[in-house]
Amino acid sequence: MDDFDEACVEVWPDNLHAVNVFILMDTQWRTGMAGRTGLDYAALPVVLDAQAISDTERGDVFECVRVMEGEALRIFSKER
Repeated sequence: MDDFDEACVEVWPDNLHAVNVFILMDTQWRTGMAGRTGLDYAALPVVLDAQAISDTERGDVFECVRVMEGEALRIFSKER
């Protein structure tokens, strides 16, 4: 998300943990010859721990991060 324009966006409270985790995972993109291929999930537990995401929330947060990752990958592929 190198070209993020610092615009303010509204985040629903239910999505706040997932959005924060996704933002913190920004340095964890795996890249190949065709550009970014996905997030490195090996770093995810560290980020979840740092954000104090409870065990009961982790599954939901992970699914939300995957949705954001998928959309980001679609945007990245259009930019190529």
